Amino acid sequence: MAAFDLETTGVDVEADRIVSAAVMNLDGAAEPEGHEWLVDPGVEIPVEASAVHGITTERARAEGGPRHLATEQIVGCLAELVRAGAVVVGHNVPFDLTLLDRECRRYALVPLLDRLGDAPLHVIDTRVLDTHALPYRKRPSETQGARQLITLAQVYGLPWDEDEAHGSTYDALMSARIAYRIGQLAHMPRRYWPNHIKTFRRPRFHELRDLDRAELHALQIRLAAEQAAGLERHFRKTDPTAAVDRSWPFRPWAADTESKGVPA
Repeated sequence: MAAFDLETTGVDVEADRIVSAAVMNLDGAAEPEGHEWLVDPGVEIPVEASAVHGITTERARAEGGPRHLATEQIVGCLAELVRAGAVVVGHNVPFDLTLLDRECRRYALVPLLDRLGDAPLHVIDTRVLDTHALPYRKRPSETQGARQLITLAQVYGLPWDEDEAHGSTYDALMSARIAYRIGQLAHMPRRYWPNHIKTFRRPRFHELRDLDRAELHALQIRLAAEQAAGLERHFRKTDPTAAVDRSWPFRPWAADTESKGVPA
């Protein structure tokens, strides 16, 4: 398993840049083999983004690696693990994989999918799986969303360190731990579930049981599209033009997005 996460300058996959990244090789060893990068994105990091991940423009410029080299190393590391049979795991994976894809294209690097040869890309997305398994779970507060990583950690009984959270390594490993807990519940008789899990309305963990990696990947393609369609219907109650992308685990590349990238 390859746990993967990016921290970035913002939330626009077509225009924003990588600030930090982690690829963690979870091959069953006692300690995960970690690869981490701090990157100078070549642009100002908005204060709103710095408030999330704690990396300022000044720090990135002083300590970060060159963006071309860092992007090559990140995608190369991820591709090597996938070719060796690893499943990529993360939270809201289309954001991270798509933004990495656009960074590769921005710097004329070979994108991830073109590095895999005959090796299939299989992905586990904890946001998609949790949304399916516990579809009616409410947000815990006005300021904390139902599908945020911190919420999933709380639901699945994992300790959360706010000082470490939103670092790429911490978030990547947390996603892997959540995926493991979801898998445990899928294969565990309901009578053995933690009491708080039993209280959720109409859980569907059993639908994730006994799937191989290809089957689970294919299921998530369908689930992600269904979830996006439902979110779009919700948004259209107030905005008739709202549209939610249904693609997973990448948003497709279109030639007209190229103009949104700043020259390297």
